[in-house]
Amino acid sequence: MEGSPDINTVLTNSLSPDGALRNAAEQQLIQAAEQNFSQYLLTLVQALANENAEGHIRAAAGIALKNAFSAREFARQQSLQAKWLNQTDQETKTRVKQLALETLSSTNAQAGQACAQVVAAIAAIELPRDQWPDLMASLVRNVSEGSPHQKQASLTTIGFICESQDQDLRNSLIAHSNAILTAVVQGARKEETNLEVRLAAITALGDSLEFVGNNFKHEGERNYIMQVVCEATQAEDSRIQQGAYGCLNRIMALYYENMRFYMEKALFGLTILGMKSDDEDVAKLAVEFWSTVCEEEIAIEDDNAQVESSEQMRPFYNFSRVATNEVVPVLLALLTKQDEDASDDEYNISRAAYQCLQLYAQSVGAAIVPPVIAFVEANLRHDDWHYRDAAVSAFGAIMDGPEEKTLEGIVKSGMGPLIAMMDDPSIHVRDSTAYALGRITETCADAIDPTQHLDALIRSLFNGLMNSPKMAASCCWALMNIAERFSGDGESAQNPLTPHFNQSVTNLLAVTGRMDCEASVRTAAYEVLNTFVRNAASESLQAVASLSTVTIERLEGTIPMQAQVVSIEDKIILEDMQTSLCTVLQAIIERLDKEIAPQGDRIMQCLLQILSSVNGKSSVPEGAFTTISSLANAMEEDFVKYMDAFSPFLYNALGNQEEPGLCSMAIGLVSDITRSMGERSQPWCDNFMNYLLNNLRSTALANQFKPAILQCFGDIAGAIGGHFETYLSVVAQVLQQAATVTAGAEGSYEMFDYVITLREGIMDAWGGIIGAMKSGNKTAVLEPYVQSIFEMLNVIANDANRSEALMRSAMGVIGDLADAYPNGQLVEAFRADWLTAMIKETRQNREFQPRTIETARWAREQVKRQIGGAQGMMSQT
Repeated sequence: MEGSPDINTVLTNSLSPDGALRNAAEQQLIQAAEQNFSQYLLTLVQALANENAEGHIRAAAGIALKNAFSAREFARQQSLQAKWLNQTDQETKTRVKQLALETLSSTNAQAGQACAQVVAAIAAIELPRDQWPDLMASLVRNVSEGSPHQKQASLTTIGFICESQDQDLRNSLIAHSNAILTAVVQGARKEETNLEVRLAAITALGDSLEFVGNNFKHEGERNYIMQVVCEATQAEDSRIQQGAYGCLNRIMALYYENMRFYMEKALFGLTILGMKSDDEDVAKLAVEFWSTVCEEEIAIEDDNAQVESSEQMRPFYNFSRVATNEVVPVLLALLTKQDEDASDDEYNISRAAYQCLQLYAQSVGAAIVPPVIAFVEANLRHDDWHYRDAAVSAFGAIMDGPEEKTLEGIVKSGMGPLIAMMDDPSIHVRDSTAYALGRITETCADAIDPTQHLDALIRSLFNGLMNSPKMAASCCWALMNIAERFSGDGESAQNPLTPHFNQSVTNLLAVTGRMDCEASVRTAAYEVLNTFVRNAASESLQAVASLSTVTIERLEGTIPMQAQVVSIEDKIILEDMQTSLCTVLQAIIERLDKEIAPQGDRIMQCLLQILSSVNGKSSVPEGAFTTISSLANAMEEDFVKYMDAFSPFLYNALGNQEEPGLCSMAIGLVSDITRSMGERSQPWCDNFMNYLLNNLRSTALANQFKPAILQCFGDIAGAIGGHFETYLSVVAQVLQQAATVTAGAEGSYEMFDYVITLREGIMDAWGGIIGAMKSGNKTAVLEPYVQSIFEMLNVIANDANRSEALMRSAMGVIGDLADAYPNGQLVEAFRADWLTAMIKETRQNREFQPRTIETARWAREQVKRQIGGAQGMMSQT
């Protein structure tokens, strides 16, 4: 860095709170790296190794050096690593690594920490390439023979290396597991008197556990590791205890099958003792140990339920069930440790206990009920709100796990007292009660008697929603669950909601219309209104029709507000309101269907004004498009009167590749509009097709757009019939090209899913096109493409990677082809054994839905007619 300020000055300025100084220093570092990368690295590593420099300068040098070959963004990381590998001479590399390793022995803690990051960053590049074979041996030697500072820094280095998410590095670390384990276990032993060294070791052990699987297979090594970790849970330093319990959590998640002996001998007692620790961080980690146990046992039971033979079953020890009577009472006691000043997203011991209790219920089922109900009954009317709150929370926590018939009785008897708790003097208790009611209405709604409980339940939830913002989210969740669970069959004149519908709508309009309503509460209340509308019985449709007028008026009222927006917060609040109103309006349209037609002009005028005035990237157009889609479905071909005014917005969205979400919405809207308007959509199809074909060719849009575009071709063809001939040759070429895409033997899950979805799009497109050509008496123009369609069907038949939707679409295409050529023109193709087998396999698949099986039966009948027709013609000749 010749001719530039002293390196120490630049590094000092890189940490300056003065933005101008800091930016200037960062630019100087960037320029130096670009001018002479090797010299830049040497200058920084010498500054890092300089024992006469101040700690913060050495730390800044270390950070700059680490950033010279590592970054968070994957592409930049690759680029920087390539500079180290390809643009740095071997002498410089050796010198940087030598000085970095030497600096691990520095007595300056800042320098040691920074140096650990530097060594880890170089290791991430070189270890996967076998370019630093003696690194781990050096670190082990440091831990065994070095000074306390060197031990700590070396263990921290191992931790940094092991916590990396770089998959190549993680794979390479397995070969170094013995060295890693030797170092970290030696440092973590109770014989290590330096607490900082022991803490660094237990932290590194936690990071390295994934790579020592081979060591865990050997009983002697496993015993020693477990002994060291268990002893660390009893260390005087709570930081070491935390690290030890964190290790136990990882060990249980990774090596459950090896834990039976240790659970019986030590872990039951140690973790229950840890849960009772006065140090909240220790207690939380001990609670999380049992959360991990429950998660593992839930997953193992799920896995074992799906295996085909007992040899494939994973070991299952029922740790959680055996410990229920010891662990659950401790969790219940911890529920009473709430902090009334805690924010809603703060993770404390009572919330850790609640999460564990939920998992416990899922893991042990009915066994959780007796101790919890005993606790609830003892504390529901306690003088201390902490105990009342814990009782209510515990009741809600066990609603998912035990069978519903087990819970039915306690829910029926508990609903009255719970609803009464919605009037508790403590806002914390009321909020927890609302959440518990949400849990009940989500998982155990059948136990709620509509005639006995529903009126009081709905009134109490609305009271909470209208009078307490803190309770609003829980009240709204419970109300949505009620609307969904008591909706009946959707076609009935009445359902259990009907007596409460009008007042509920009135309450929701009052909440959302309040000037002092918090934005989050308003959004949640509109979601409830949306859910009530969707689940309204037919007797409530008059009220829904009246609601449409109010909703449109409110949406119209937001238009002038757009000119009053002065801040980002104002913009977000307004957009949330407009999106919520669009969602409610969409539900109203779908519920009223054709009865919405008299309001159609006003709805479209309002939505077009909103689309005209939205500036920049916004979520509102997506909400408007979804509402317009519902209106098009309801009005069918009468929607054509809005197309001249609306089509420019649709074209703009189709061409907006910078906002993929909006573009995707527009593609779906083209499908909806063309299906709704039928042949009357033809004047706009040239533009639709041009935009869709451009999007297919685009490199800016992800592959996931392609299946929807192909499906859209089929919808357009189905709408305009024989007029689709104009586009047939281009679209057929696209479909044939798409048919060549395969996942390959080594393909990712994402690629396999993409290929299935792409083939679904191909089949949907051909299904629409074949039907269009048949209806337009133009099947002759299809003949050049028939062979490629059968080839695609054959690919699907021979590929085990397929979905029900793909098979249903394929059956539709087979039937459509046979129907389009009824005189036996394709008889040889239809006689193919693979085609007959494909139809039979689909038709006899008991896991498929009835409509898929029915489509396969229809395809078989069409093929029979095709073959029979050909035989009849032959006999006549």
